[in-house]
Amino acid sequence: MLTLAVPKGRVLPEALNLLKQIGWPIPDDITASRRLIFDLDNGQRLILAKPVDVPVYVQYGVADLGVVGKDVLLEERADVYELLDLGIGRCRLALAAPQAYVSHLKPNREMLRVATKYPRLARQFFAERGEQVEIVALSGSIELAPLLGLAERIVDIVSTGQTLRENGLVELETISEITSRLIASRTGYRFKQDHILRLVHALEALQGGVRVDL
Repeated sequence: MLTLAVPKGRVLPEALNLLKQIGWPIPDDITASRRLIFDLDNGQRLILAKPVDVPVYVQYGVADLGVVGKDVLLEERADVYELLDLGIGRCRLALAAPQAYVSHLKPNREMLRVATKYPRLARQFFAERGEQVEIVALSGSIELAPLLGLAERIVDIVSTGQTLRENGLVELETISEITSRLIASRTGYRFKQDHILRLVHALEALQGGVRVDL
């Protein structure tokens, strides 16, 4: 049996659709249920977790496999194997700012403040540019920081850009393109390699347009 951790939220329907296409018996009501663990009819188990927690469950062997965004992998640096780019959950990590600061206004402070859920990646990005900034770590609603004067820039995930526009923000630069990846625990890969590779090969075949049921 394989235990796969999948992220709750916007990527979940895409991840479940991939599993359905390779023959996993995914319950129709899984996205509406409050349950977090699902034992499937094919002997596999699904764990629904917060996206940032998926690599934690995998690293510690609670889950053999996980589906997680590349942004989380880069930020958290979990000790896991990255097996496959699933090509789902496409978005980008971007630098954005209020239109007022882009056009003419400058902050009163010499050093810019940057609000983000990705402090490690933000520091790395500005360090590579030789810029010193003050990083303000937030856990959500990053667009709120410039509106309240907490920061002049944000680093956040952008998909369509609609949320930025609705909050008067302008995307300045793409830092990294993001997709969801299939990851494996080192222990799980060691002891369940055959089962894991069957899943990987089925997903690879699916991406190539050939359906392979497990």
